[in-house]
Amino acid sequence: MRVCVIDGQGGGIGGVIIRRLKEEFGETVEVLALGTNAIATAQMMKAHANRGATGENAIIWTIQQADVIIGPIGIVLANAMMGEVTPAVAAAVASCPARKFLLPLTQENVEVVGVTHEPLPHQVDQIVKIRLKELMDNV
Repeated sequence: MRVCVIDGQGGGIGGVIIRRLKEEFGETVEVLALGTNAIATAQMMKAHANRGATGENAIIWTIQQADVIIGPIGIVLANAMMGEVTPAVAAAVASCPARKFLLPLTQENVEVVGVTHEPLPHQVDQIVKIRLKELMDNV
């Protein structure tokens, strides 16, 4: 299974996600770090992603082969992350056939109603231990 983790700015959220994926699944999943900037990609690579790439074209191209995409909800919002998520990236992620697990974390003026606000590690655990495990069991 190929999992693309997309993050921007400092790459902290993506780093947390990748560490948990590696703890839970080891090398049974291929984790690709896709950063909107080089710092984000570097942080995610430090978390032991299998491979990494940076920028609009790298994200748009790489997600075409993804089974799963994980990241903050801003990755489907044009101009999110202080403009780092280009409209082309947002459209490509939103229209990609891969399963998407989006964390309701955003600096934008967007609120997802009906979502409980939990700390990042709890949200990542829910993705890794419940959602992704269910998906893998059904493949």
